[in-house]
Amino acid sequence: MSRRKKAAVEKPYRKPLIKKRKPNRSIAGDIALYLFLILVAVVMAFPIIYAVSSALKPLDELFKFPPRVFAQHPTLDNFSDLFVTMGKSWVSFSRYLFNTVFITAVGTAGHLMIASMGAFVLAKYEFPGNQAFFKIVTVAMMFTGYVTQIPNYLILNKLGWIDTYWAIIVPAFASPMGLFLMKQFMEGLPTSLIEAAKIDGANEWKVFSGIVMPNVKPAWMTLIIFSVQALWNNKASTYIYSEERKTLVYALQQIQSGGIARTGQGAAVLVVVMIVPIIIFIFSESQILETMASSGLKD
Repeated sequence: MSRRKKAAVEKPYRKPLIKKRKPNRSIAGDIALYLFLILVAVVMAFPIIYAVSSALKPLDELFKFPPRVFAQHPTLDNFSDLFVTMGKSWVSFSRYLFNTVFITAVGTAGHLMIASMGAFVLAKYEFPGNQAFFKIVTVAMMFTGYVTQIPNYLILNKLGWIDTYWAIIVPAFASPMGLFLMKQFMEGLPTSLIEAAKIDGANEWKVFSGIVMPNVKPAWMTLIIFSVQALWNNKASTYIYSEERKTLVYALQQIQSGGIARTGQGAAVLVVVMIVPIIIFIFSESQILETMASSGLKD
């Protein structure tokens, strides 16, 4: 063996160095960018901070002018007064809470299942009317709940579901946003992965539950957040008339409209209403960012 060949054999392989591309920005540009992001963060966080601070203010500080952002003498009296007022209602606080939790949990679970299964079929199977059906779903996203409220009421009344939980739960199953989001994300899954699972003997349900759903976790976590926010904040006053079936948000807003004497309780109501969606968003923020980055919400 020649000396050149021997050296080539003995010399270990070294991976070629790849120079990292430096951002085409100056230090001043970076500082300006960070200052802008900090400003945006402050503007976005200010309403939440002010709402929490107002809920901790005693009544005399709530009427101070000019108003102050932070409470000088923070107290939990507004929350205690709120629960005392709720306790005097002939429908208990726990009943309102159960109604809201039940509607939110069942509506979110059903919406997730129906949207996911429908999106899987639309994304990975070809059948007559596939594209036309998805275009109808896309067009349906243009209409708000106020536009569809009258036909929804007529249909639910015909079915006998007015003044029941199903008047809120069943329409939530058919929300087009979930189907659109899941379909766009599932299109990014390689079809070869599904075909390989079928070759190994997996049936359709195994493919859907064991392969597709775990790979689109960011999408369905985002869908859960959107659905929980919509159902948790739904007053349901259009379809539910019985007091024992009304939601927590409706009861809290009734207290909030009780006049000047309940201003402190009204501030506490805002915190109670927004606390659950905010907590869910905080724990799932990374999933939302991954969904928006990789799903490609585009035509």
